[in-house]
Amino acid sequence: MPLSTASPPAPSPATTNVGHLPLVPRCDLFCTVVDNFGDIGVCWRLARQLVREHGWSVRLWVDDLTSFRYLRPDIDPTQAQQRCDGVDVRRWDADFGPITDDNAPGDIVIEGFACNIPDVYVQAMHARKQAGHPPVWVNLEYLSAEGWVDTFHLQKSVHPQLGLLKTFFLPGFTERTGGLIRERELFSRRDAFLASPEIRDAWWQRMLGLPAAPQDALVVSLFAYENTALPALLTQWADSKAPIVCLVPQGLIAPAVGKWFGRETFAPRESASRGALTVYGLPFVPQADFDALLWACDLNFVRGEDSFVRAQWAAKPFVWHIYPQAENAHHVKLDAFLERYLAEPPSGDAPLGHAEREALRTFWHLWNGYASTAPDWSALAAALPALTRHAQAWANAQAQLPDLARQLASFAQNQVK
Repeated sequence: MPLSTASPPAPSPATTNVGHLPLVPRCDLFCTVVDNFGDIGVCWRLARQLVREHGWSVRLWVDDLTSFRYLRPDIDPTQAQQRCDGVDVRRWDADFGPITDDNAPGDIVIEGFACNIPDVYVQAMHARKQAGHPPVWVNLEYLSAEGWVDTFHLQKSVHPQLGLLKTFFLPGFTERTGGLIRERELFSRRDAFLASPEIRDAWWQRMLGLPAAPQDALVVSLFAYENTALPALLTQWADSKAPIVCLVPQGLIAPAVGKWFGRETFAPRESASRGALTVYGLPFVPQADFDALLWACDLNFVRGEDSFVRAQWAAKPFVWHIYPQAENAHHVKLDAFLERYLAEPPSGDAPLGHAEREALRTFWHLWNGYASTAPDWSALAAALPALTRHAQAWANAQAQLPDLARQLASFAQNQVK
């Protein structure tokens, strides 16, 4: 199945903003880092896209620049203000005030994932409202495939004391939601990578010092939270009839991989083999390079929200380690996505067979701790050809919907009269 090479066109900044918002709208995007990389990963992608594709002026307020530096190594955590990719990055300190021209509310205020923006800033938003120019206030929520998202997207909330209007903006997988983050050139970059052996070989040389991509081996990326199912999976890979190459970025799971090999950890560019399995340690991959890691692999293990979405755009089979929540609330979210993902493709492509659907569903369940049974690698491996076709169909279908940044820009434009 051919991969789509184009996303729906986005309006130019001048067309988007003329007559309502200023020609260059000023946006404040607030981000509290919760699970190290997921929250800031999403907010950083969104900020960059709003600047590059929609002409906004964006201040990104982040309370943890140290975690941010892993995604963008040139970020300096000691600096209160710095510019990166056209985004004005600000350190969000506990003491935010007082409000001056330098930190006064912009035309659009986005609170990432219901973070609590400073009270002094909210009061300044009210003052702007009193002056006749209320900001567009958006609560960008976490991504979910649950059915209630369609009806809750764009619901309003009024501040009980100040009368400020806030809109809930929910990413999602249907035309009734806010969509997914997808840069305009993402598919063309992906397809150029997949079409060029020279580009792929250069990636392997740069990342691991290997002269070329592995031949006649299944290549897997392994990015996950700590997982008790990991040792059993590694053992199954070692016992596989076909060779498997596994790439492990530095992070929460690398020490467990090292322990399985009898080491304290698994450092960047280290390698080890057992049976059919060869594992390479990768440095923590900056966000700008993460897509290429997914494109270079045949199967991707991802975690949280940001890498979960990027795995879908890679159009490769993937295994999702969802962020764990109390009382297994995350299981509902995982199953809601599986129901959508494994449904019959809307484009008329051949649906997955029962065996392939259940192989993926069962593997995801066991990888996410639904039971103590080890995931069945042989069943998932047998389903990979069909799952690859399905991943391509899913990516193409989702690409027909407008992306998150485009929808946010359009919404903000329509709110200002």
